[in-house]
Amino acid sequence: MSDAAILRGVLDRWKAAVDAHEPEQVAACFTDDAIFQGLHPYTVGRTGVAEYYASQPLGMTADYRIMETRRLADDLLLGYLGVGFAFTDRPTLTVNLGVLLRRTADDWSIAHYQVSLLP
Repeated sequence: MSDAAILRGVLDRWKAAVDAHEPEQVAACFTDDAIFQGLHPYTVGRTGVAEYYASQPLGMTADYRIMETRRLADDLLLGYLGVGFAFTDRPTLTVNLGVLLRRTADDWSIAHYQVSLLP
């Protein structure tokens, strides 16, 4: 499977959970010890990820575009993306997102998530 296909597989699960406003399912896309940096102070672990997405407004959806991938090791994959978070009551928020995926026993999961809000 190509690196882009691996990244797409994880991010499609993430997007489906974000779009459905299912914070626990979003968190399931991450490793137990994931470092997560959205637009609020960072957190570590799935609990913080679930809390972050639970605080997001109903109706928020995410659309992503893969810009770059790099295989760092057999079990590590770096992705750089553009993401648009759409809302029902305000303009879409466009961010850049860096993710580091780690292969676990079962599948690939997000081990690091870093949002950048660029002008």
